[in-house]
Amino acid sequence: MASNRHLGRIIVLQTLYEQDFRKASDDSSFDLDEVLNRNIDRYHKMVDDQDFIKRLVKGVNSKEQELNETLGPIAPDWPIDQIARMDRIVLHIGIYELMYEHDTPPKVIINEAVELAKSFGGDNSSKFINGVLGTVLRKIEEEKPVTKKEVKAKPQPQPKK
Repeated sequence: MASNRHLGRIIVLQTLYEQDFRKASDDSSFDLDEVLNRNIDRYHKMVDDQDFIKRLVKGVNSKEQELNETLGPIAPDWPIDQIARMDRIVLHIGIYELMYEHDTPPKVIINEAVELAKSFGGDNSSKFINGVLGTVLRKIEEEKPVTKKEVKAKPQPQPKK
């Protein structure tokens, strides 16, 4: 059901942006489920995979601290609170998907984040998002344990004669 995941990610971005904005404004009446359902209902005729949207919103929300800890060392010149709200939320979504959503190829995840940044971020947002998520992906790939299947697939060095 990848046909409208781009729209799904836009809904996720809208929901998380509203959450971040309202929390920063000390709005105690904010209800994540209410806002999420309202945003999904707005596009219900065009969205097939509502579970994907809910999973992303809930996942990013529950892992926000971990996502910030992942982001911090990768963009040391940009403390979390100095990254533009929209860019930070796009990065959170992208990092979450790279770390926890294994049904989408990493290059698609990064491309989708770059497209969100182009549509909703500032002039340099897409380059920043692309660079940060590319670094996150490299770190994830470096930390992956090598499986027996991968070891067998690698050519073994031949002894010198």
